[in-house]
Amino acid sequence: MSEALDTHDLGEEIVKVLKTIYDPEIPVDIYELGLIYDVFVNEDNDVKILMTLTSPNCPVAESLPVEIEEKVKSLDLVKGAEVEITFDPPWTQELMSEEAKLELGLL
Repeated sequence: MSEALDTHDLGEEIVKVLKTIYDPEIPVDIYELGLIYDVFVNEDNDVKILMTLTSPNCPVAESLPVEIEEKVKSLDLVKGAEVEITFDPPWTQELMSEEAKLELGLL
């Protein structure tokens, strides 16, 4: 990756990484599932990801944010990564992409 990558391009690289992380109970990546609400990249290439879980009792509530942080931090230009979990708004199937709905037979 080039040092000239701007925050928008780095954001796109982060989304590519997020699409490699799957919910263990649903065979769809966390991005297409609609679990990622926002990805913030500041001018210092620090990353903050705002996300939710399918439920507050999700079995990966502890491990999934750590996995996301580690994979995002593995990108050369990322200085640091933080994941914040929110349940506002709560996750619903309407947040899933058309691709995810098709994969799960919901269309």
